[in-house]
Amino acid sequence: MEKGTSIKKNEQPVKKVSIVCIGDSLTLGYQNPFLDPMNIKETPYTDILKEKLGDSAKIYNKGLCGELSRDILHRLERDVISYQPDYVIILCGSNDLGWGFPPKEICKNLVEMYKVARAAKIEPIACTVPSILNFDDLIPARKKLNTLIKEHAKKNHILCADLFTALSHPKTGRLRDEFSCDGLHLSKEGYTVMGETIYKELAPIIAKWRLRHTE
Repeated sequence: MEKGTSIKKNEQPVKKVSIVCIGDSLTLGYQNPFLDPMNIKETPYTDILKEKLGDSAKIYNKGLCGELSRDILHRLERDVISYQPDYVIILCGSNDLGWGFPPKEICKNLVEMYKVARAAKIEPIACTVPSILNFDDLIPARKKLNTLIKEHAKKNHILCADLFTALSHPKTGRLRDEFSCDGLHLSKEGYTVMGETIYKELAPIIAKWRLRHTE
């Protein structure tokens, strides 16, 4: 507590909502260093969430480059459960698809993450995997995985942020040029749209959470 401030008798500090964001390089906000080596820096979507939620939230970014869904599942205890957040935002599967893993196998790992989170009384928030640019033959598998994610989320009442739709061209399904850094990772503008899309889904349930914790 800062000097000169005090809490009145029976007055409780306002509880902050706690959110862990876990995933691969798309959560980390990776920028390709070969494109602008002098000015490169990560631009994660969590910066947008922090800006919009302000001091009312604690947000932890647990993105690691190159990870597969099974890797993220294995570190869920360390990087999510141990923090005991109110919510966990889960975005992964892009690297699995790049290595040719079947969408059903990837979704199985995601479903397990949702189950582990809920068993720990942490509400999961699902995300569809963004599209890519200049790799049209890899887009159908992305669409298939995203369909599985959305179907499971709807059936099990899990909030789902549709990043694929927000970032891709509606006719081609390709990642929009202005949102692409290198065809796979996003530009700063892309990560900004990602953050705004997640926030739009997140805002209503955060509002309800605040009501429950201020009554």
